[in-house]
Amino acid sequence: MKAKTTKTQIPAGRLQSLDALRGFDMFFIMGGAGLLAALATWFPCAFTEGLAAQMGHVEWHGLAHHDTIFPLFLFIAGISFPFSLSKQRAHGKSDGAIIRKIIRRGLTLVLLGILYNGFLNHLNFAEARYASVLGRIGLAWMFGALIFMHTSWKTRIWITAALLVGYWLVVGFIPAPDGGGADIFSAQGSMVGYIDRLLLPGKLYNGNIDPEGILGIIPAIGTALLGMFTGEWVKRTKVSETKKVLGMVAMGIVWLVVGLLWSTIFPINKAMWTSTFVLVVGAYSILMFALFYWIIDVLGCRKWTLFFTVIGMNSITIYLGQQFINFSYTARKLFGGLIALLPENAQDFFTQAAYICVCWLFLYFLYKKKVFLKV
Repeated sequence: MKAKTTKTQIPAGRLQSLDALRGFDMFFIMGGAGLLAALATWFPCAFTEGLAAQMGHVEWHGLAHHDTIFPLFLFIAGISFPFSLSKQRAHGKSDGAIIRKIIRRGLTLVLLGILYNGFLNHLNFAEARYASVLGRIGLAWMFGALIFMHTSWKTRIWITAALLVGYWLVVGFIPAPDGGGADIFSAQGSMVGYIDRLLLPGKLYNGNIDPEGILGIIPAIGTALLGMFTGEWVKRTKVSETKKVLGMVAMGIVWLVVGLLWSTIFPINKAMWTSTFVLVVGAYSILMFALFYWIIDVLGCRKWTLFFTVIGMNSITIYLGQQFINFSYTARKLFGGLIALLPENAQDFFTQAAYICVCWLFLYFLYKKKVFLKV
């Protein structure tokens, strides 16, 4: 425990734990969720069926593992920003140039999200869906980064608390004018759905509410800021690595306890991105990062990370690529004959595995060529 606890060089470079955690997160989008769900068909038992149940979104209130993927990605983007900001300033970039880059990145993700939704496929402005996962990430990260640049850490704590409490006061106490007496925490009865129906153009994903709609951007900024607090903490050079990990674990426990207690009056709900969702998934996110950081960057156990790092360093590429490249076709052509020889209850599992294999080899080729899509 001697030298390991006092190193301060790690935060200066690229955190391999961050790339690996991002890759772990995106693995579930790249077929990992389908792979684990198919395991229950191949080997049905209480454990595999419970695992499979976690590989889909909850219907409304509540939380499954699949609900953590999106906010964890945003949280990771938040962790990265303090490092990126310091690096840009060290290279002589002015704050004005950095701000322009932040805004450009945020708006580019909004545009990519609209393209991901298939806008070019129909070119129908009235029926297009303008809200998106990438758009939520872009806007929440953008506003979070601008707040981070212009405030002290104490002010950011108050801003984050105000965003989460203020959102609760609006969503928890003001019913939708067109709700017709529906539950205030329902899609029809909430202000979240009402604002989407009132202001969001085009098609709403769920008809009367969009899970990536307008009002939910407010607490999502809180998710980004929680990530930035984490990045700022890890970036500190006068704090030992062990203390950093323990500090993250302690903070994760605090967020979890507060979120669970608060959820007794403000349900955990991903579609509305409730403040309790921010805290509970924020706890999961910081605890996962603490684990990856401790194993990879502190203990130096890195050999096992290649699989996830390859995914994590081109996460936007594979997210968009799955929408525009037919990886399933290639997987069938390469492995379809072999899979057909397997028992029927195993075929779905190996079909998912073949898909993941093709996606990963595509990313590995880019990784070896040092081709990375950056927004």
